[in-house]
Amino acid sequence: MVWGAIAAILLVGYLLGATPTGYIVARLVKGIDIREHGSGNPGATNVFRTVGKGAGIAVLVIDLLKGVAAVQLAGPLLTTLTGALSLPPLGASTVAWVITLAGLCALLGHSRSIWLNFTGGKSAATGLGVLLALAWPVGLGAALVFIVTFALSRIVSLGSILAALSAPVVMLILQQPLPFCLLAAAGGAYVVLRHRSNISRLLAGTEPRLRAADSTASE
Repeated sequence: MVWGAIAAILLVGYLLGATPTGYIVARLVKGIDIREHGSGNPGATNVFRTVGKGAGIAVLVIDLLKGVAAVQLAGPLLTTLTGALSLPPLGASTVAWVITLAGLCALLGHSRSIWLNFTGGKSAATGLGVLLALAWPVGLGAALVFIVTFALSRIVSLGSILAALSAPVVMLILQQPLPFCLLAAAGGAYVVLRHRSNISRLLAGTEPRLRAADSTASE
């Protein structure tokens, strides 16, 4: 029964992450399948370029909130389920692991959405939301790395990669719980892996830069 309750929490985390925000927004705003335009990625950057600035920002914010929600809802839902099933309260360590795994499931859901035939975005924004919900100083640190990198380079992927790499380092520096540190390491590695095509273009010097003029909203 306990494992069933935990599995239900992880499923909720996955389904939150799997909500195809970019696909939905592109359909609502322009009536297009975002996967057939631009880079083909249903993430905020491609929506920004293809659909418009406002749409791209909306996708970014919602994707971030998906990660926050997956973590913030995990604890209360676990308490509710264990109470409804008349199970003994779980220890703090177990709850921390469940919350952490719910966040990881949100990352996986975003990039492997059941609604998009198990394809999706690169999990950077959702990962940031998970970090902010788990340990907000770490999330702010990763966000700062992204902002500074993007301001200097105008390359979204480079900012996302460096932010993902910085997260486990900041977790360790701030002496966060072991589950959180492991999630930052695993999630950061996953986000970097999702950017492997961007890394190839970065090394070749062909990765595109993002500017306001790239948005169709400026046309």
